[in-house]
Amino acid sequence: MSRVILKSAEKYVSDLYSENDKGNLLFHSLKHATDVVNHINEIASHYELPEKQIVALNIAGWFHDVGHLFTTPIDHEIKSVEIVEKWMLDNDLSKEMIGMVNALIMATKNNTLPTTQAERIIKDADTYHFGTKELKKTDKLLKEEMRLRNFTTMLASWNQSKIDLLQNHEFYTDYAKELLTAGKAKNISKAKNKSEDQSLENSGTTMLLSENGENAKEAAKQNSFIAKGIQTMLRLTSANHVSLSEMADSKANILISVNAIIISLILSVLIRKIEVDTHLAIPTLLFLATSVVTIVLAIIATRPKVTKGNFTREDVIHGKTNLLFFGNFYKTTLEEYKWGMSMMMRDPNYLYGGLVDDIYYLGAVLGKKYKFLSIAYYIFMIGIIVSVVAFVTAIWLHQPNTAVEIQNATGSPF
Repeated sequence: MSRVILKSAEKYVSDLYSENDKGNLLFHSLKHATDVVNHINEIASHYELPEKQIVALNIAGWFHDVGHLFTTPIDHEIKSVEIVEKWMLDNDLSKEMIGMVNALIMATKNNTLPTTQAERIIKDADTYHFGTKELKKTDKLLKEEMRLRNFTTMLASWNQSKIDLLQNHEFYTDYAKELLTAGKAKNISKAKNKSEDQSLENSGTTMLLSENGENAKEAAKQNSFIAKGIQTMLRLTSANHVSLSEMADSKANILISVNAIIISLILSVLIRKIEVDTHLAIPTLLFLATSVVTIVLAIIATRPKVTKGNFTREDVIHGKTNLLFFGNFYKTTLEEYKWGMSMMMRDPNYLYGGLVDDIYYLGAVLGKKYKFLSIAYYIFMIGIIVSVVAFVTAIWLHQPNTAVEIQNATGSPF
């Protein structure tokens, strides 16, 4: 069964490339997918993995870059997940298998840390060429691909970017470390030598390097300042929203408390007076209705919204859930939450997006709270005025006919 599924995956991906490749995917091609699958099986053969993981690794290897056919490099993993998920559903694969494959594809994203042995294997398979002589060839193909896809800004400092990438990269499986680390060191050395040669060919080398160095430092300072500014802005905005929410809750609590006292007085005093002073019935009911409506609106403004309290791995992979809000995870296990947060912290866009979502929904809740509170205050204000006027009018217009009414009329309506 597994062999049939993997053959089907290979054919499906091959057909995708033949039908959709525009001739600009020189590196992220069907050959690269084939190489990754071969390296996956090479590395995995040195470890005792369950058959399910082997199958998931192979499927992820075939599909991990198909998103390049339809979208930009920065979003290609998400698109790849969408494509493979539809294919797996069409082939009646289990939810467990779908979750495994999706997680493996997302693990190939740059600057992500693998958490399982399978994720370590696919990351090493995807960057296998970093430690071989193939890097020279694949580097040229990738550079030309970026030019054909109009990502020309990446080409200006291509060699230095390659050096930084190789230096920050690491292999995760023991097999890849032993086999490829030395080769990667040679590739780094060659890239540095090439960078030095290119620098010496430029006229005015010393002055240019000095100026570029100062500009680089200034740019780094500016980027750091911007990053800190963004973090401060998000933190202050979130804190301000929380403070405003506390103020709204406090205002609602005042309305509820005051009107609860009013209702208690009406029910305990005025209702009895109505039996004798029937002319006070309408003002009393107006007063009572005003307090009841005000309390209801204040409660609606502060009423908590019940959420489902859990998430799936697919939600995290697709960025459809915000793990910074307790309502999205309070029913999940600690292990699942840790996994979700580790995925979120790997992706700066997802992390900052979660913070922005959190601020937005805090603002949306605040809008609802203050809308209902504003209505409640208006009703309370108008209701009090109308009720008092109604009481005064009723007492003024009423003509007592009996001795008891005359006695009551000389006293307080309460």
